[in-house]
Amino acid sequence: MLFGSRESPSAQWIRITLPDTPRTADGKPNLAAPVPKADDGKPDLSGIWRRQRGLNSPRGNPAGLPGRIDHYMPEGTEIPLRPEAAALYAQRSANLGKGRPSERCLPHGIPDAMLYGGPMKIVQNRRLTMILFEEFNHYRQLFTDGRAFPQDPQPTWFGYSVGRWDGDSFVVDSMGFNDQTWMDDSGLPHTDALRTTERFRRRDFGHLDLQLTVEDPKAYTKPWSVNIGFDLLPDTELIEDICENEKYFSRVGR
Repeated sequence: MLFGSRESPSAQWIRITLPDTPRTADGKPNLAAPVPKADDGKPDLSGIWRRQRGLNSPRGNPAGLPGRIDHYMPEGTEIPLRPEAAALYAQRSANLGKGRPSERCLPHGIPDAMLYGGPMKIVQNRRLTMILFEEFNHYRQLFTDGRAFPQDPQPTWFGYSVGRWDGDSFVVDSMGFNDQTWMDDSGLPHTDALRTTERFRRRDFGHLDLQLTVEDPKAYTKPWSVNIGFDLLPDTELIEDICENEKYFSRVGR
């Protein structure tokens, strides 16, 4: 099966011993260490993360395949698609995802940018948190300076995001999406009415949990949620990843 997405080879990632990484007696990163704190006392989500793979997801998402949202939903749970959206999803899935925006170097969108399997880097500050995606060098801005949503945000690929803290959970509300992205790599659709709520919680030093709630009355009959886990990639950094339009994915599978 051929998919037009791939993960950066781990052999290319930089290996560096970071001084702030807690370690076990043998010098290895201690991924079970307590959650680090930011200067303001909030949990620090900063780090390089990749979605959990293999049997860590409820339906056993294989390590080599692009992310599908339904792999992270319990057995028997169905995404409440409206008929038109269900037909479009079935068509895209039957085509094995051919025609996805990322084939043309366009953004994966939310949550696909966090599902496809490549690393992302969270950089947390008091007034702004950034998510940097290795693939295509794309990024998200999550504003935490108390601002409200614009009355009429310009539709964008990643939407407009405002964050706040609810106890130990970092809650991000997003709106203002265009309708061009796919929600997962198999083609789950959405419209420009999409709104998402993400609840990030760092469980310990090496594990991050995300509860994503999706609301889009044009594509779904009701709001729905999914839980996604991420593993820390310690002692490394992102590598530069440049997409050269159609030439990029013409090499996939060779």
